Amino acid sequence: MFALRPYEHKNQMSSYNPFREMDEFERNFFGNPFGFFGSNALSEFRTDITDTGDAYVLEADLPGFNKKDIHLDINGDVLSVRAERRSAHEEKDENERVIRSERSYGSYRRDFDLSGVEPEGITAKYEDGVLKLHLPKKQETLPTTRTLELT
Repeated sequence: MFALRPYEHKNQMSSYNPFREMDEFERNFFGNPFGFFGSNALSEFRTDITDTGDAYVLEADLPGFNKKDIHLDINGDVLSVRAERRSAHEEKDENERVIRSERSYGSYRRDFDLSGVEPEGITAKYEDGVLKLHLPKKQETLPTTRTLELT
């Protein structure tokens, strides 16, 4: 049975490496000391997928993005959701000197399998930091039965 789900990005052929696993544990526990580089923090975003019977509803949290920064692409049976953020924040003192400057950049991307979805009927809406997609299911075609006459 088809189920709308994101593709996994894990390599199933990796061998056991305790040093790599300890490094990953340390990064997850203490945070990444090098900022966004080498971290999966910005590579994925959280989604909820609900089956409403005749369609799927996908809701993705993308706070702080403008509509023009979110891109939805369908290639075959794959839906790609991409979002890119560029922001700058500056604080100045009373003499207009910069006291603190924070700049961030990040991009998100997730791919979803659409093999059970009718791509022409997909609708998308972005409001209050949540991307909402309505994905109608393909109508299952039941095989027809017939009786053949022997000659």
